[in-house]
Amino acid sequence: MSRVRLDLNISLDGFATTTDQTPENPFGDDWGRLTRDYTATRTFRERVLHDDTGAGTTGVDDAYAQRYFADLGAEIMGAGMFGLHEHGDDPDWRGWWGDEPPFRVPVFVLTHKPRPSIEMANGTSFRFIDASAEDALAQARAVAAGGDIRIGGGARTARSFLDAGLVDELHVAVVPIILGRGIRLWDDLRGLENGYEVRAEAAESGVTHLTFRR
Repeated sequence: MSRVRLDLNISLDGFATTTDQTPENPFGDDWGRLTRDYTATRTFRERVLHDDTGAGTTGVDDAYAQRYFADLGAEIMGAGMFGLHEHGDDPDWRGWWGDEPPFRVPVFVLTHKPRPSIEMANGTSFRFIDASAEDALAQARAVAAGGDIRIGGGARTARSFLDAGLVDELHVAVVPIILGRGIRLWDDLRGLENGYEVRAEAAESGVTHLTFRR
């Protein structure tokens, strides 16, 4: 049976998004701070940057990065993660990841403006759907072939699946920075830990990895 997994990086004060983006710097400096320990891993460099030199960290953060990509059959992400907030009017936009995205499975992109599907050579496909969390999950299960389904983000998409009680395994990397504003993961989720086994593990980087598993 497919399990529904969700992975997020959040700040010490609970924010899963950043707010310092500008037209000249669309990710902002804070996004790099929030994700720097993940992007420093060997797994990220191999899977996303196609760097086969062996560069990158290999400790606890890398072990979680390996898990991030393991045993997947499908992915669900919000329109912002695909970049439609920046490129929604560009019919040729194919996402941030070039011709070889790291997913290698069908990806369902939640959007109110569906567009034609995109097929990539490495097994990744992007399918654009206007659907609730429950309907999107049903479509993902239909093609996952028993593999896990990852909720890739962003924060609003993650919250919609948590609010609906659809997440079997939540992994949160708590990064030791203070953001002060943005979208907080935990608001209105009082008692979320009930029904989950909770594990915490500290990485060499100072990141604390929290895993909530049913």
